[in-house]
Amino acid sequence: MIAFLIKRVVQAIVVMFIISLVSFSIQDNLGDPLRELVGQSVSEAERQALRDEMGLNDPFLVQYARFAKNALQGDLGTSYFFKEPALEVILNKLPATLELVFGATLIIVLLSVPLGVYSAIKPNSLFSRAVMGFSIIGISVPVFLTAIGLIYFFSIEMGWMPSFGRGETVTVLGFWDSGFFTADGLAHLVLPCVSLASIMLPLFIRLIRAEMMEVLQSEYVKFAWAKGLAPRRIYFLHALKNTMLPVITVGGVQIGTMVAYTILTETVFQWPGMGFLFLEAVNRVDTPLIVAYLIVVGAIFVVTNTLVDLIYGLVNPTVKLAGKK
Repeated sequence: MIAFLIKRVVQAIVVMFIISLVSFSIQDNLGDPLRELVGQSVSEAERQALRDEMGLNDPFLVQYARFAKNALQGDLGTSYFFKEPALEVILNKLPATLELVFGATLIIVLLSVPLGVYSAIKPNSLFSRAVMGFSIIGISVPVFLTAIGLIYFFSIEMGWMPSFGRGETVTVLGFWDSGFFTADGLAHLVLPCVSLASIMLPLFIRLIRAEMMEVLQSEYVKFAWAKGLAPRRIYFLHALKNTMLPVITVGGVQIGTMVAYTILTETVFQWPGMGFLFLEAVNRVDTPLIVAYLIVVGAIFVVTNTLVDLIYGLVNPTVKLAGKK
């Protein structure tokens, strides 16, 4: 376990270095940040003086070395628009995004497992065919179209759910403003979470169904049937446990992916999270904020994948995390 952790930490450092290098290198292609900072009335000479003062005229390697040195100290730059540390601005919006991801993950887990298992146990039933048809439609429909449809039906036509914003929040643990603990906050979470879950839910239903059907054809399951074990014990103890191993691996990666997918969901629902902030930063050419966002999302991917590998090893003790036999 220790050897595995050391190996993954080294890999994480290399990955984060590449992410930071790529993120920092694209900022020159996003536009001129001085256009948003000073407008059109400032002379060219003043612009150049300001660029020198901000270090924008320095060679790329000099700029990156300065950025990397500050980043190691937790300083990812100062937002041009907010006039605050970019990392602090990102972290202030992170709880709202994580709430969406957590809510969507709950929906995916609570629906995909029973639907996938049932579709594998009774693949020819009418309900299983309906679930598979729904999953094909769900994979094909873009998330923003799903979000717009949900707003039109549940907010405009029926008037049941709010269509934008985060709603009422309460402070939890002294630093986290959460909407999970108020009725209004939960009402505002429903449609965005359902919309975000619609991306991954069909994928997991089909994945669990396919893995479960394969496991049910394995020799040890046939032996369990021959021993006369109860069907419920065979399905949910022997078969489901081994079905979930590849699902855990894919699930960890997809949870990280959902953090990036929140950009579209947050834009449609005007949700004040990292994704919505990122789009505003792009429009304002707030390069420190853009770079900070990419690095934070990259870090979430790295941490999530490491945790998934650890969980995989705990669920399946036959897996040697350190790569030894």
